Amino acid sequence: MSNTALLTPVAPARHLRAVENPPAAPAPATSTAPRGFALYVGIDEAKAAADGVSLSTLVEALRRTLGELAPHAETYATVALAPVGAGGRDVDVVRLALHEPSAVARTKQDAPAEDHVPGGVTVDISRKRVFIDGESAAFTFKEFELLQYLVLREGRTIERSELVDSLWSSGSDDEAPGERTIDVHVRRLRAKLGRYEDIVRTVRGVGYRFDRHADVVIRYGHGTPSPDRF
Repeated sequence: MSNTALLTPVAPARHLRAVENPPAAPAPATSTAPRGFALYVGIDEAKAAADGVSLSTLVEALRRTLGELAPHAETYATVALAPVGAGGRDVDVVRLALHEPSAVARTKQDAPAEDHVPGGVTVDISRKRVFIDGESAAFTFKEFELLQYLVLREGRTIERSELVDSLWSSGSDDEAPGERTIDVHVRRLRAKLGRYEDIVRTVRGVGYRFDRHADVVIRYGHGTPSPDRF
């Protein structure tokens, strides 16, 4: 036998190991993972008062409990707005108002298709329209935003600085006005409200407030944003 046969090269050991143990395929990414939870609480201020508490008191108590049990937990609370007299269980109304998917899926009711409205002022937040004495009013986008911001915070006096910060954010294409310029925007808004201008009240030295009026109807719809009250 020729000695050359014994000298036939063989594959390096490392090559054989690479073939025998190929790199493991990356594990498929998990599509979803729990990141928190939502607790829907159905109670209005009247029922809370009957229990000797308020909505803000309940929110703070829940936050304290979470802080004790899970210090790393982050919390966010908002208020659910619904039309006065909305039927059904409180918690179901809240779930729908906050667009909880299963609650929305079970709801087949839509806003009325007709634009006919009674006299007075109708603020249709779902469609971003204002009707005055049954006629559609020509509000600019910013004028409607200003009215909507006040309406969603009914009865609370809003400072001019808050209006500037909230309606002219850094991401907006519109240049943020000075606080006194807000007065100009409010004056234009009132001019379009005509004889109903007093629904937007001036709180001297502080800011503005929307007060509910017998001649005002608010249509919220399912897409109404909830104000960050807490």
